[in-house]
Amino acid sequence: MLRMLLVLFAVNCFSLTALSAEPLQVFILAGQSNMQGHAHVRTFEHIAMDPATQGLYKKMVRPDGSHQVCDRVWISSIGCADQEQTGKLTSGFGASQNGPKIGPEFTFGLTIQEYVPGKILIIKTSWGGKSLNTDFRPPSAGPYVFNPEQIQAFEKGGKDLTAIQAEKTAATGVFYRQMIEHVRTVLADIPRVVPDYKPEDGYELAGFVWFQGWNDMVDSGTYAHRDQPNGYSQYSEVMTHFIRDVRKDLNAPELPFVIGVLGVGGPVKLYSAEQQRYATVHQNFRNAMAAPAKLPEFQNNVSAVLTEQFWDNELSTAKQKEDKLKNQAKQKAKQDKLSPPQERELMEKMVAEGLTEHERTILKTGISNFEFHYLGSAKILGRIGEGLAESIAQLKKLSR
Repeated sequence: MLRMLLVLFAVNCFSLTALSAEPLQVFILAGQSNMQGHAHVRTFEHIAMDPATQGLYKKMVRPDGSHQVCDRVWISSIGCADQEQTGKLTSGFGASQNGPKIGPEFTFGLTIQEYVPGKILIIKTSWGGKSLNTDFRPPSAGPYVFNPEQIQAFEKGGKDLTAIQAEKTAATGVFYRQMIEHVRTVLADIPRVVPDYKPEDGYELAGFVWFQGWNDMVDSGTYAHRDQPNGYSQYSEVMTHFIRDVRKDLNAPELPFVIGVLGVGGPVKLYSAEQQRYATVHQNFRNAMAAPAKLPEFQNNVSAVLTEQFWDNELSTAKQKEDKLKNQAKQKAKQDKLSPPQERELMEKMVAEGLTEHERTILKTGISNFEFHYLGSAKILGRIGEGLAESIAQLKKLSR
């Protein structure tokens, strides 16, 4: 009798364990260079300097100064380095050039694990310098079609239109297909990335994040009327096809989808006098990126996160001030016919005298790349990763 009770107890415990096992939650992050991430880890220090972001810093950095390693979040990333990168999520999964760096993935994972109790897998596919209109063009958007202005320019320049069209056809959709292929490859052999994953637990495609845009925004050929209202409407149309096709190709019709709207430079209304010439184009593009989330079919399953809200205006203003001082030094050096060493000395002097101690400190600790890469600021990209994760959680109605 006792033996029978022990057997029944063991069976019941096994059943309860099986029933309580959470499916692996899979999140896909895709895009171009800002999804790769160009925030050098040395800029983490700047996050701790601001009382408003000290909580974020404590999530990212342990008390001993080492970077957090997530015990139940794994990642597979392609496009940031020559080979696939896998492992438990920590810093260093950003762009490999001149690293280690982070993109949105680090704080995305740190934040989403606050909502998801079980194991998490992030599949990241990101390549710099890629467009939605060509490189990531989804199948249902059809072939890329040159507009009349482009064709006229080609003919005027004596270009071979047939050759150009063939080249465009060959490039169209290449990175969309690579993205889908990599996701399928990872999902077909999850234990390769998540060593203790048990197939009987299953997995759920829990969310998709798209963070891209620079190459489309500056493409005056594809978007010939980008400075006019609806000048980027074609982007919105292709993005709509992209969302539908991703869901279809991954067999996930209800897949929560977040669009990270390009926000380099911060809110347009706060642009400086020097930036005003870009204001209309930038706002037009941001509107086009966010537009699909407003479609009836995407209500409550697609959202747009305005990354402009995470821009660091203090850091950006200090950078503009430094650049202005450097230009003044160059002009004076040219006027006074100074030698290169003398010009460098003058520039260092003018910058040192023209900036406050606080401005010099934040510039040294907070910037590691260009403005179009969100200044290579972990404070900016870290907050973006948080915001993208929060948006996914809202779509899925998750709570901490």
